[in-house]
Amino acid sequence: MTLSGFAAYSGALAIAAIIPGPQIVAIVAQALKSGYRQAAWMIAGMVLGDVLYLAAVLAGLAVIAETFSFLLIAIKWAGVAYLCYLAVQFWTSGETFNVADAGKAGGGKSAFVSGILVTLGNPKSVLFYIAILPTVVDIGALSPLDVPVLLAVTAIILTAVQFPFAIAGARTRHTLQSPRATRLFNRGAAVCMGGAAATIALRN
Repeated sequence: MTLSGFAAYSGALAIAAIIPGPQIVAIVAQALKSGYRQAAWMIAGMVLGDVLYLAAVLAGLAVIAETFSFLLIAIKWAGVAYLCYLAVQFWTSGETFNVADAGKAGGGKSAFVSGILVTLGNPKSVLFYIAILPTVVDIGALSPLDVPVLLAVTAIILTAVQFPFAIAGARTRHTLQSPRATRLFNRGAAVCMGGAAATIALRN
């Protein structure tokens, strides 16, 4: 794969990643509720989900994915259900932020899992790696060295594009600390999570 090929893929991926969608909404909601650490865990889960999709396509599993489309449907609705669960948790949470809880392992694991489910259930991710990827990358011409480089480039670009949204959400979270503001932040995070769930559910 040539340098121009990597550049074309990187540009297409960055544009696709920065377009507002369920992933960006979920990151901002997580950052509003729990700070940038848990949002970073969510991003890590999303990146892993994208890397898994890319690896599957590069391994020639796109046809299998289309044949067993019910698996993708099941993953999609699992992601929707989990986002709805998080929305309820945010809506019913207390009126104070507990910054110390943001770094707890359990919270990080939960955010990581939700990130994976959001990505695997997002039709935009499936569309990009199955339909758009072959237009910018000659998959048949990839060498054994190109594959890990492509996976690494994907992880780096997605992290670089998505992490600023986590920082922005976390900064917004810390601008106001009153109980009323906290309640509004929690409700806002709940609405964002619910909106992300609805977006995934309504997309084919």
